[in-house]
Amino acid sequence: MHVEALWLKRFLENLQVKTILDNPFTIALISIPLIIQTYSIFGITYLVAYRMRISHKIAGPASMIGTCNFFELAVAVSISLLGLHSGAALVTIVEVLVEVPVMLPLIAFENMTHAHFPD
Repeated sequence: MHVEALWLKRFLENLQVKTILDNPFTIALISIPLIIQTYSIFGITYLVAYRMRISHKIAGPASMIGTCNFFELAVAVSISLLGLHSGAALVTIVEVLVEVPVMLPLIAFENMTHAHFPD
């Protein structure tokens, strides 16, 4: 095998791919609260920004930043403190896999509602 293929294989093993694929119910139990949290935080911050009549160019990014869970930091801390195969590392990896696809519809919604905000 090429060095790149070996590195990719090792990288995927370290991301707990086998654990994720073998435990779909556990992954769903982790994912559902993350999805609810993401939509809730976005909804609250976007609504507050709308009620405060904040400009869309401020309200949109502020809501997205508030929604972001800063998973890079969570992954680094959980892996360095608890190890690569810990439950905390699994949760942060699942969060990475969930957050981006969940945020894409929020961005679309934000772009569609631009006209309701002051400029």
